[in-house]
Amino acid sequence: MEVGELDLLQRSLNGDLEAWGEIVSRYKEAAFGVAVAIVRNQADAEDVVQDAFVRAYERLRRYDLSRKFSTWLFTVTANVAKNALRRRRRDPPLPEVWADDPAQAVWEEEMVKTVREVVWGLPEAYRAPLVLRYWHDMPLEEIALVLGIRLGTVKTRLHRARALVRAELAARGVIRDAVG
Repeated sequence: MEVGELDLLQRSLNGDLEAWGEIVSRYKEAAFGVAVAIVRNQADAEDVVQDAFVRAYERLRRYDLSRKFSTWLFTVTANVAKNALRRRRRDPPLPEVWADDPAQAVWEEEMVKTVREVVWGLPEAYRAPLVLRYWHDMPLEEIALVLGIRLGTVKTRLHRARALVRAELAARGVIRDAVG
């Protein structure tokens, strides 16, 4: 546990909102990464993170101080995100890419758009572990805890997700199929 984190958590348990604010500032970006990996939309992910921190604060007494706090918080965030996803299903807006060279900007924008479309088009079971691992550099063990699945399942889903992305990018002509 990070230096001072246990103290901040204990102070938060005693109602110290400034201590909880420090916890929020330490984890808000990582929690956002978990949320956006699941809901695929920045605005919705922001709402999920806010709801997740409220829910975590309300349930802080249930948290076991001997366990890693980030894993517990990310699990709460993932659960809130999955609930939000169940309530609504729609395609996310794609981010804009800016560059000095207009031709380069167009190429990068198309590349980002295509890769994101492919990744966001994956079933959640494959998309969430892929985004958490490669876009948020989360360890496999933590992904397993956050998503509530076994480590072997995480590895299998990552392998299948990479194969699906590779196949779709090859089918769209973005990359050459290395096998065929």
